[in-house]
Amino acid sequence: MTTRIFNIIGWLGTACVFAAVAVRFGLPAQDRYAYYLAWAGLGCMIVYTLSQWREIARVFSRRQARQGTLAATSVLIVLAILVAVNYIAKQQSKRWDLTAAKQYTLSDQSRNILAKLDAPLQILVFDREAEFQRFRDRLREYESGSKQVTTEYIDPDRKPAVAQQHAVQQYGTMVLNYKGRVERVTADAEQDITNGIIKVVTGQQRKVYFTQGHGEKDSTSSERSGYNAIGEALKRENYLVEPLAIAQRGSIPSDAAAVVVAGPAVDFFPQEIDALKTYLATGGKLLLALDPPQKPDSPPLTNLVALAREWGVEVGNDAILDVSGMGRLFGASEEVPVAVSYPTHPITERFSIMTAYPLARSVTPVSGGAEGRTARTIVETGRGSWAESDVKSVLQGRPVKMEESGGDKPGPVSIAAAVSAAVGNTDPAKPAETDAAKPETRVAIFGDSDFASNAAAGISGNVDLFMNTVGWLSQQENLISVRPREAADRRITLTAGQQLRINWLALAIIPGFIFSAGIARWWRRR
Repeated sequence: MTTRIFNIIGWLGTACVFAAVAVRFGLPAQDRYAYYLAWAGLGCMIVYTLSQWREIARVFSRRQARQGTLAATSVLIVLAILVAVNYIAKQQSKRWDLTAAKQYTLSDQSRNILAKLDAPLQILVFDREAEFQRFRDRLREYESGSKQVTTEYIDPDRKPAVAQQHAVQQYGTMVLNYKGRVERVTADAEQDITNGIIKVVTGQQRKVYFTQGHGEKDSTSSERSGYNAIGEALKRENYLVEPLAIAQRGSIPSDAAAVVVAGPAVDFFPQEIDALKTYLATGGKLLLALDPPQKPDSPPLTNLVALAREWGVEVGNDAILDVSGMGRLFGASEEVPVAVSYPTHPITERFSIMTAYPLARSVTPVSGGAEGRTARTIVETGRGSWAESDVKSVLQGRPVKMEESGGDKPGPVSIAAAVSAAVGNTDPAKPAETDAAKPETRVAIFGDSDFASNAAAGISGNVDLFMNTVGWLSQQENLISVRPREAADRRITLTAGQQLRINWLALAIIPGFIFSAGIARWWRRR
């Protein structure tokens, strides 16, 4: 009688489980009843199982049952481990970027920008729902980089009013909102997203003026010696690039975030030097890139060199040669010194990428400073280089060698220096500002301007170093970093001869070797 009752309980439990499933999927509105039926069924099945403990024990006393139980337990343990690993992986997200250019890892620049967000940054993605995943893969890194970043994905076809409200004109548009400011990005590459964040965070464009009238580099020229690549890079980081003829204007514009003097072929007039001095005296920012003479009879840059000397930097009348052989990595001669050493300075913080300087001169901080201003080296060449004082022989292609007795400087040679100085409170009617807010004059001097030209822009860190310098000068320290890298083209390009040799190797030599080995083995066994 007892056995019959327990059997009825077992069948009742089975019926409750099936009824719960039917209600759950057949009557979603009555979902709470499915919950009660499932628990009732589970209770009935547990009671029935406990009533059959003798039969269960008898079954597991057999050898085959014990072995089966052991196998089943092993499977359950493995499944439990897999579940635990997946749970931990979900809670602790970790990704490994194995690409050569680390194109799926946020660059230093992106992380710096995100780390300094002091208000929520909302990113609205407007695209077809099927395209959301490609944005999620990229934006997930930004969300993990800062708790201030939130993302929302909107299909403009399903919510046209929201798309119209944000003036979205095309699919794949990201709208960035920060402190009431709005910026739109229409590409999903890291550089485009980060540049959009820079623009919406800074809120205003800072002007960088490139001087003209003395043979300087042109920021709009796409020729090898031009600065078009630099000009575009500055615009991407929310700078406004404009030319400046000091002789015509008579002074430096008050809205100049920085003034760049890039490779003048002739010297500045005294009036232009005075304009620069006035600008620096009020907290101006100046980048001097002074090349060595391009010809044996080129006039010296006396006034510009004297200006650098006033700021504690000695611009050498020499040419740096590098016989270490590092320049051969990109087909350069010994007249292109290479730098991989960067003394501690905000411009080169966490910067360890190789840079190269086609035909450069030494730029050395004056020992003890000048007029209370102490410059610091920011770039220096290796021990396999020296500053050759016989510039004429270098320009004429005559062989030279390092001779300290002749005025040559052995490496490492300083090739760039930077100096800053606080500007005092000149208006007694105004209270003195805090130390953090005091205006500051900043000057950076390079012994070469060609390192940032279009011809050299592809050399490792040249553009990054120039952009870091402008970021430091304009007091945009959050822009001082290594920028996102493009995916490297790793395709193998073969000549016709190489293709022919590979074809012979694959179609004749390797099959012929295998066939010959088979014949030889057959002959020995015969």
